Amino acid sequence: MKSDAVFKRAFNDALDLIGNLPVEAPFPSENQLSVQLMVSRTTVRKILSAIRAQSLPAAGDSRPLIGAIPRFAEAETIPISEQVEKHFMEWMLRDNTRPGTSINELQLARRFGLATTGIREFLNRFQRFGLIERRPNAGWVFKGFTASFALELFEIREIFELRSALAFAMLPATSALWQKLEALRDQHTQLLEEIDTRYHDFSDLDSRFHRLINSAAPNRFIEDFFDIITLIFHYHYQWNKRDERQRNEVAIKEHLTYIEALLSRNPSIVELACRAHLASAKETLMRSSSRKTSEFARADDAKDPVTPSAAMPSASS
Repeated sequence: MKSDAVFKRAFNDALDLIGNLPVEAPFPSENQLSVQLMVSRTTVRKILSAIRAQSLPAAGDSRPLIGAIPRFAEAETIPISEQVEKHFMEWMLRDNTRPGTSINELQLARRFGLATTGIREFLNRFQRFGLIERRPNAGWVFKGFTASFALELFEIREIFELRSALAFAMLPATSALWQKLEALRDQHTQLLEEIDTRYHDFSDLDSRFHRLINSAAPNRFIEDFFDIITLIFHYHYQWNKRDERQRNEVAIKEHLTYIEALLSRNPSIVELACRAHLASAKETLMRSSSRKTSEFARADDAKDPVTPSAAMPSASS
């Protein structure tokens, strides 16, 4: 399932790349396409074969005419793991999930419209980090986050996102990632204009933005952390509902500054924007974490009030 989604995404990117080549530019080699599309040469060959099968070569040129080639729908280009992550994160946020919440694979699969195998693979990854626990014959249970856990994860995020942002700035002008970045800039601008009614939509946009940055410097080990990083940050950000709209508006503006820095391709400007945004994210994380811990404590006290007889030993004890 994953390889099929990767092929379809790269196929669409290849159409963009080929369609934007100057008339006088030579057709990219397999190695060049492999680097620019961030896929293996085997996938590149599959893509080129599919393109040639659906197009006609231009007169006197080996470059195929691609104008009439249909694209894959965007939903088909998203790997199952990313689909599960998106649905799971939305479930956690919308339902305000708290520690101790039971997680049922079958119920989630039906709710998300996905196979239980994809749900199970996703939950297994979370289990390694200690955020959820599998109980024999009883499904899963969400264990919650601690401030120290979040801070440790933030340190990893700072290291690899700065690395990825600087790599992004060094991408060749022909990279399909630039068009995706510009498209995300337009989506940020539109969301900012509609912030009063659509501020809840920021979580998905934020995830796609940072995932795009990280894709500039692929690392199989870092990618394994991305799902959990995304969930933790958005889960914490959503804890304090009172200023959610304002926080998302600030974050959108920071993203736009970040995007313009990336488009400048100036490493110094990129590093400054990246560090500024991450510092702001860290401050929001810690503030939200502190408030939610207090809220959970108050809620627990309300459910199980301490009575005088329970709080103090009796005279006979």
